[in-house]
Amino acid sequence: MTESIKRNRIGTVFDALEYPLSPQHVAGECGDVTVRLAEGSVSVGNMLERSGADRFTSRDGLELEFLSLLPGSAVGEPFQSGGDA
Repeated sequence: MTESIKRNRIGTVFDALEYPLSPQHVAGECGDVTVRLAEGSVSVGNMLERSGADRFTSRDGLELEFLSLLPGSAVGEPFQSGGDA
C-alpha cells in the first residue's frame, strides 16, 4: 500500500486493518505509507518502530499512539500557538 497522505487522513489508512494487531503487523501492512506533516514527512513504519505498545485493539488506539509519536514540528508552525495572547 504505497501512498502519501496528509496527517489528518491517517485514520482512513488504519480503518482498513483488522484488530487486534501488533505494531509489527501495522508496519508490515502500511509501513510504506508516507504521512505529510507541516514540516517534512514520516513513514508509518518508522514511527511505529518507536511504539512501546504490544498490540492495538482499535483504530482509535492505533491513531492515538501514532499521533503521540509524531515530532513537535508535525503540526502548524514552530513556536506558534493559537492560545497565546
